[in-house]
Amino acid sequence: MAVTVVDREGSPLRVFPDAKGIWRYPVGLDEVSPLYVEALLAYEDRWFYRHPGVNPLAMGRAVVDAVKHGRIVSGGSTLTMQVARILHPHRRTIAGKLGQMLRAFQLERRLTKDEILTLYLNHAPFGGTVEGVQAAALTYLGKPAAELTHAEAALLAVLPQAPSRNRPDVHPDRAVAARNKVLERVAEFGLWERLLVDEAVAEPLAVHAWKPPFRAPLMARRLRQENPQASLIRTALDPAIQAGLAELAANLKGEFTSGTSLALLVVENETGKVRGYKGSMDFFDNERFGHVDMVQATRSPGSTLKPFLYAIALEEGLIHSESLLMDSPMSIKGYTPLNFTRHFSGPVSAADALVRSLNVPAVDLLDRVGPIRFDSLLRQAGIHLRYPEGGEPNLSMILGGVGTNLEELVTAYASLARRGAVSPLQYTLEGEGPVTQALSEGSAWIVRRILETPERERTSRGRFGMNRGRKLAWKTGTSYGFRDAWAVGVTDAHTVGIWVGRPDGTPLPGHYGAVTAVPILFQVAQILPAGNATRAPMPESVSLDVICWPLGIASSETAPEHCHIKRTAWILNDTIPPTFGPRHPEALMAPNPMTVRVAPDTGNGLYGPCLDRWLDNHPDRQTTTRIIARWPGGAAPFLPPWIRSRSRLPTPDPSCLPDEIPLGAPITIHGIHEGAILKDPLKPCQPLTVELSATGGSGPLHWMINHTWITQSHSGTPTRITFATPGKHTLTVMDTAGRYADLSVMVR
Repeated sequence: MAVTVVDREGSPLRVFPDAKGIWRYPVGLDEVSPLYVEALLAYEDRWFYRHPGVNPLAMGRAVVDAVKHGRIVSGGSTLTMQVARILHPHRRTIAGKLGQMLRAFQLERRLTKDEILTLYLNHAPFGGTVEGVQAAALTYLGKPAAELTHAEAALLAVLPQAPSRNRPDVHPDRAVAARNKVLERVAEFGLWERLLVDEAVAEPLAVHAWKPPFRAPLMARRLRQENPQASLIRTALDPAIQAGLAELAANLKGEFTSGTSLALLVVENETGKVRGYKGSMDFFDNERFGHVDMVQATRSPGSTLKPFLYAIALEEGLIHSESLLMDSPMSIKGYTPLNFTRHFSGPVSAADALVRSLNVPAVDLLDRVGPIRFDSLLRQAGIHLRYPEGGEPNLSMILGGVGTNLEELVTAYASLARRGAVSPLQYTLEGEGPVTQALSEGSAWIVRRILETPERERTSRGRFGMNRGRKLAWKTGTSYGFRDAWAVGVTDAHTVGIWVGRPDGTPLPGHYGAVTAVPILFQVAQILPAGNATRAPMPESVSLDVICWPLGIASSETAPEHCHIKRTAWILNDTIPPTFGPRHPEALMAPNPMTVRVAPDTGNGLYGPCLDRWLDNHPDRQTTTRIIARWPGGAAPFLPPWIRSRSRLPTPDPSCLPDEIPLGAPITIHGIHEGAILKDPLKPCQPLTVELSATGGSGPLHWMINHTWITQSHSGTPTRITFATPGKHTLTVMDTAGRYADLSVMVR
């Protein structure tokens, strides 16, 4: 079956000939110029709407001519008879003609006149491999059949009589002569005014140098496979957007090494219609695997799933937008994640952790939400994760240890602009998919606002030239080993997805989401029409409130001395959860703020049974009380000194035993001291390596220089530490319970 795939305006994207190499573009009678129908009926069958399929007068004339010349000269065929011959070819004999007439009667009995005429419009031969008036108009004239002039209508009306002899691209003089013959016939019958006919006769023949269309070839191939019975597939692609994507891909080709491809997908938020689809960088580039549709290819999503994790955490009351999360070395059920840059930031807000795509807070949050629960939410949002054989939801999923594709990611991200609602992407003009509520309206609104913060908006205008009036919420992702670079963006009207990588899965070193995919995302956003979409107002379930760190609760409910830092937060359903408590089993499980009894003379802290012994030994003395707002474990090395001193627990009294001291077994760094000056006289200003060790803590010890992770060791094990640059550095050793030791050194 011949198949034509067209864009939303009816222009062919790609044509697939049938087994005989014939191309057709099916159209309805109302999609063809009335001029063509008038010329066709005047020249071929004036009495089409009156005869029963066979015109006796025309047949009588044909018989007389046959007897006179001893052979069939004119067939006397009506349009119905011509349709019968097209559908059931026969020899040009008396028997064949009788069979044709019988078929014509059958057609007239079963079909309406308009249905018979439509069959002719779509199956009449027009020369070469072209059948049907629409295919002929596009092939020879470069325009649809609805836009024909008088001269063009006459040309196409006569062409099926002798399609090879009168082909305008091969025999233009014959085509003009045949055309003019039709024009004179129409004038003779008085259908068109003489002046119009004379102008049509004088009109030069302008033949279009037609090339088979090849726009969105991978999408066209996909839809043809998904709709095997359709001869015409009307897609929702916007021709302007599609042309912009094609031009962008062509321009980017020279910037990427051989073997690199990309995928671009643009979806209209309101309808879910796919308006732009670029499945590869160049379909004909075999080195780039151009025939592989990377919109559908399963790849590692990197960090692109994180917005949905924060959305579900908001819905379940675990966080608000400014909840205090920790970005420091942390072991979560044996899993110790690192950030992409290996740098730690210490205390961060939920919004900042999402925007900066920090890994440790995301893994911590996923463990609290639950991987199975998160997988279920993603399925509702249209993302069906693929796990390694035998695998199941686990903590690595939030860092890209699973598989999905660009189509699914864009489906889910569109929900951020649809008040949390999700529906399958629509590739054709017909039909609508089922709508499900994957996210609450409030969580979708908050996450989108986080991803389009004013700071990001200024960055987009400065680096990428975005229009001031257009907001774009965006998120990046990079898979392990630089195999996939992602960027997904949401505007009021559209959602855009970008993937860059090598289809064969080999790494693309140095390319990651923020560097490779984001600039392309903004270039695509610039070519999109503004659309008529309006921004959704802030839902009633969302409110603003001022909260305090480190406790994380509203400032109105926090004592001034316990409010170290104030943040303005988006709150969902009036829920303001406190900062997460310590998760390490050795951490002190005490309320926050924490009440500590202090010895009156020394100011030392009296913890647990130590307090009882002190009171027994000093029955005539009174302790004092301090109430301290505690920061999460591991936060102290990242805090400024004035905040660190406000939250530090008093030094334990000497009478306290090690297991009575909060987070006992302090860490000590050996082999270097505070303020040490390090230099290699043989290699000044070069990287300097020293051998150090640390004792105390529990489990693995993490070494950081200026909060960037370097290596890990165990208590007492010598470790080689390299200072890459000269200058002042802070060396920190921390265990996963938050115990730490740090000191400053100078490298020369």
